Amino acid sequence: MGRLSRAQVLDAALALADRDGIGKLSMRRIGAELGVEAMTLYHYVPNKDAVLDGLVERIVASVAPRPTGPRTVWLAEFARAFRAELLRHPAVVPLVATRPVATPEALAAVERATAALVGEGLAPLRAYQLLNAITTFVIGHTLAELDTGDSASPVGPEAAAELPCLTAALAAGLGSRADHDERFALAIAALLAGIE
Repeated sequence: MGRLSRAQVLDAALALADRDGIGKLSMRRIGAELGVEAMTLYHYVPNKDAVLDGLVERIVASVAPRPTGPRTVWLAEFARAFRAELLRHPAVVPLVATRPVATPEALAAVERATAALVGEGLAPLRAYQLLNAITTFVIGHTLAELDTGDSASPVGPEAAAELPCLTAALAAGLGSRADHDERFALAIAALLAGIE
């Protein structure tokens, strides 16, 4: 294989994380994926933490808001795109939830979104807080959506009579893909309406 790049290392790491999970991600496995020794990777990334930061960067930078039109519209589009990207890479969601944005490219994406809100008259701190509220909600919702726990109904037949509303909601599709989509849309609309 010819000369590598940081982008190729991150592409390989993301592919491995998608396939095998973050827990199995190692410099040795990334190297094997690229057909090189693990030590070769250190020419492109200083350590595994830099790879993890790069994975967060990949998600954040790929969905940077496109601030055109009313801010409630582009912020809602950003929220939907962010959720979709997280759902495409479920193994990386815990990283996005727990690692701060740290790379220059990811920070530049946050800066562009914050600057767009500042351009609409918000103070920098308030603009960042608004963006943070949306991203935190999207990450939390997606984490809950990806929960791989037991899918059995939390309401057993013996409790159905005592929990008629919950039972009816479960029967109507609570927890289904359509329900997650609807709850997400409702919550984002409420969040943005509250902000306005």
